[in-house]
Amino acid sequence: MSDKVMEVSDQNFDTEVLQAAQPVLVDFWAVWCGPCRALAPTVDAVAEKYAGKIRVVKLNVDDNPSTASRYSIKGIPTLLLFAGGQVKGQIVGVSSKEAISQLIDANL
Repeated sequence: MSDKVMEVSDQNFDTEVLQAAQPVLVDFWAVWCGPCRALAPTVDAVAEKYAGKIRVVKLNVDDNPSTASRYSIKGIPTLLLFAGGQVKGQIVGVSSKEAISQLIDANL
């Protein structure tokens, strides 16, 4: 995992994501999820590309079920983009760096 990507939990989600000054891209994932592992290098690359502009965090849905439930995460990987405490966009499944960048650029 890139040093630009932080793990968040049910306990610190509100502070690290909803109250963040910058937009935050949240990767909802699980250890056993093959597509999640396939997406991880792309998420790391996005974190590097947008360092200083957005924050990129990962939330393990198995360890943090209440946050996953709160945002109705049914399939993983799911990426949610938050800005000002609100969900601004969502991508479900493995996606390209370009598609994720388009979502972020539309909300910067």
